[in-house]
Amino acid sequence: MNTSTTAAVPARHVPPLLMLMTLAIGFVMAMIDVTAVNTALSDISVSLSVPLTGLVWVVDGYTLTFAALLMAGGALADRFGPKTVYQGGLSVFILGSALCALAPSGNALIAARLLQGAGAALFMPSSLSLLTHAYEDQATRARMLGTWSAIVGCSSAAGPLVGGVLVHEFGWRSVFWVNVPIGLLGIVLTQVLAPATARHQRALSMLSHALGVAALAALSFVLIEGPVLGWASPEVLAAGVAAVITASLLVRRERTGSQPMLPKALFETPAFAAANGVGFLINFAVFGQLFLLSLFIQQGGADALHTGVKLIPMMAAFAVGNLTSGRITARVGTRPPMLYGLMVGLAVALLMLAGLHPDTPYWLLVTAAVVMNVAIGIAIPGMTATVMLVAGKANANSAAAALNANRQIGALVGVAMMGTVMHVAPQWALRLPLAFTLIAAAYAGALLLVYRYIKLGKPV
Repeated sequence: MNTSTTAAVPARHVPPLLMLMTLAIGFVMAMIDVTAVNTALSDISVSLSVPLTGLVWVVDGYTLTFAALLMAGGALADRFGPKTVYQGGLSVFILGSALCALAPSGNALIAARLLQGAGAALFMPSSLSLLTHAYEDQATRARMLGTWSAIVGCSSAAGPLVGGVLVHEFGWRSVFWVNVPIGLLGIVLTQVLAPATARHQRALSMLSHALGVAALAALSFVLIEGPVLGWASPEVLAAGVAAVITASLLVRRERTGSQPMLPKALFETPAFAAANGVGFLINFAVFGQLFLLSLFIQQGGADALHTGVKLIPMMAAFAVGNLTSGRITARVGTRPPMLYGLMVGLAVALLMLAGLHPDTPYWLLVTAAVVMNVAIGIAIPGMTATVMLVAGKANANSAAAALNANRQIGALVGVAMMGTVMHVAPQWALRLPLAFTLIAAAYAGALLLVYRYIKLGKPV
């Protein structure tokens, strides 16, 4: 049974770019937060006496609840409407940000980051769903998706600089305070401009969501605490067993249950699952690289401000690629940008694996990273457009939630694996080749998925 609500301001009366900015503001806030936090890690470590493992939890604690609850966010958007859930998610994120800024200890900060992740899990799929409903024409929608990704890329690029300036001038807590006015602006603009959309009576599958949370939490514990406690320690072994059991139960329930988290129609084409796999692998590489290079630059003596400045061109490269991809996708379809973008990304990652060392000049490091990130930035909108084209409007909420969940799980695993590399290899001379071996492998896997399973070659 479906019930519909009427938008206070019809989408066609709102300028497309203004609507785009309104629906991207939550994502922008989240991306600035993620990248800014990386520049604040050293200051957080000193201020709250947080060890390396704790810093990994500061980054991955947010990603854990974000990834684990994204599917619930998509289901809630179906049931209560994406506009309502988008605004609710922004409210939760604002509260979590304020608690992060007030955190008296490392554990309190990690707990507040978990709340931030829960808020992002609510507003992220709703944002993409509202965007899909706002544009009727497929070509316009493809261009807006490319521009949307570029806006997100620009926010990622600005994040290190914003974080560096805030930490340098006002301390690391200001990185979280800045989310409060941005989030409030997003709530107001959404209320005034965003259209209300149809609601669908859909079961929430609470057991499935609980199993997903438990599986990801156990996996995170294994990956982050394994190098510290020992891979054969009772705690790590128990967490590993719990991860396998809960993941197995979740897969079985999704296959045989009458009310799965994802509509089974989404898996009628291999392109949907493949594009989600590409999202996982890209985020594994991108966020693993960001965590690694942030600490690599800071270990050389750079403070938060100089670290942010040095990360700007690397992150801005994604925005350049996203802007380029929007036009390419509209002309030739979603497959070529993914295929050739990943090819270039893999080639550069292999070059960095072979040539990067602790004494590599900054200009050479940034040149290689920029070329690689532009190429990957070209691939990302094609991946997003593929998922949304396969899903259609009927399954837009669930598809957006699934894509973002897989991407965030990739980010979680990527950061955790970089933490493991840093524990296993005490010297940067060994850390760098190990890390870029993992990054190159991720891009190679993504390239194989696109080549084998994604055949959407028509212009959109």
